This record gives sequence, C-alpha cells and structure tokens, in this order.
Amino acid sequence: MRRRPGIGGLQKAATARNDIRKNPAFSAQFHEMCANIGVDPLASNKGFWAELLGIGDFYYELGVQIIEVCMITRSHNGGLISLQELCNHLRQRRKKDREAVTEDDCLRAISKLKVLGSGFEVITIGKKKLVRTVPTALNKDHNQMLELALSQGFVIVEEVQRRLSWTSGRVIDALETLLEEGLAMIDNGHKDGKCRYWFPCVSSVYSSTGSDT
Repeated sequence: MRRRPGIGGLQKAATARNDIRKNPAFSAQFHEMCANIGVDPLASNKGFWAELLGIGDFYYELGVQIIEVCMITRSHNGGLISLQELCNHLRQRRKKDREAVTEDDCLRAISKLKVLGSGFEVITIGKKKLVRTVPTALNKDHNQMLELALSQGFVIVEEVQRRLSWTSGRVIDALETLLEEGLAMIDNGHKDGKCRYWFPCVSSVYSSTGSDT
C-alpha cells in the first residue's frame, strides 16, 4: 500500500520544489538525475515527481504562457522569436510569481509542446537560438541571411552580395521569401537610398528604424 508522506516529507518536498524552481544549477542537476534513472518529471503532473515536487504544474503553466507570447508576437516577427526575447516576455508576465525562468526552463517546456503537434521547434542560427512556431521551411540561404543579420539586426542587398559572394538575384529571391513569410521587414527611409531588411526575430526593430546608419 502506498503511504502518504508525513509532515517532514512534505516540508522537504516543498524545499526541494523551491530549490528546483529558483536555482538553475539545482534544476539542471535534478533533471540530470531523473534522466539517469529513467524518470521523466514532466511527462504528467500526476506522476510521482510532479505530485511530490509540483514540476508538472510549473512546466504546464510555462508552456501555456509560451504559446500565448508566441501568438501575441507572431504578427510582428512572423512566428520566429529569439529564445532570449521569449524569456524576457515570460519574466515580465511572471513578475508576481517570483520564480526565475531560465532559457533551459523554456527549452524543456517547448520540448513538451512538440508532443501536441503544435509546430514549436528550436533552431540555431549562428550562436543564437530561435523558437519557430510556424511550419516555415527555411533553407540554407535563409539561415545564412539570418546569421548575417545577427550583428546589426538587418541586411543590405549589396552587403549580402559582398559577404556571401551571391548574385543579386539570389539575394533578392531569398529576401522575397522571408518577406512573404513575415520574417523580414523593409525599411527604405534612409539617406543613402539603400533598403534595410530588418529581421524582428534577431533585432529590436522599433528602437532602430529611425537610424540613418
């Protein structure tokens, strides 16, 4: 017969739960331990670990909030958002919870969203992790374009031609696809007459579009 935990056990569980939620290092150790013994603490909020430590509820709530943030920002970024920006949005939404949300927490929650067939996927462009929430098929050219934009948030056709040794047709073809998918924005209000193609997923567009650099 399964016994219910005593007062001491509940107090230890509460302490462990707080440590896991607020201490990223402890959280990583906890998940590594679970992996070693073949236990998935996130599989069900009715499972052993979830019942004892509340892990299932934490990641379930985080997953719902991730979906909400991605839906709200999709019209702005085309369904591609940097992991860092996603975490910043979540921290703003969870201020009252006083629980630290790390990028690792987001990655774990997103990995569970895949089970729902929701289209969520984490991709890496250069050294930056991006969360994709739409079934856009990015090819090698698109990825190279995004990686080139990481340094300043935008690209210029001539610069792409020079740095990647592409023809103007190849550059424009890739940019047109990214524009159609809502992943890029045109800014042609510069004194030099050159269009900037901004990528909201890797830049703070609205704070930069007024620049003539």
